[in-house]
Amino acid sequence: MAHLRLRPLEDRVVVEPQEAEERTAGGIVLPDTAKEKPQRGTVLSVGPGKLLDSGSRSQLLVGVGDVVIFGKYSGSDIEVGGKDVKILRESEILAKVV
Repeated sequence: MAHLRLRPLEDRVVVEPQEAEERTAGGIVLPDTAKEKPQRGTVLSVGPGKLLDSGSRSQLLVGVGDVVIFGKYSGSDIEVGGKDVKILRESEILAKVV
């Protein structure tokens, strides 16, 4: 997504959520109302880090391109350039997929 013109502040991260599964493991097709909210996504942009009392900035543990897992109801959902993205604080990210 090269046309993304969004720079998060402080320790915030912009994530593009991956689409929810449309079928169960048994092959049953799920309607939109039964789909789980996505909890996994790809990091599109990261902020400079939280400003510490010492005047320096903390280093973020995630970077652009990382696939992360976040809480089901965490962050703020917005639309940028026709794509739905989520802005999260780094502390709302539960894990990085390796």
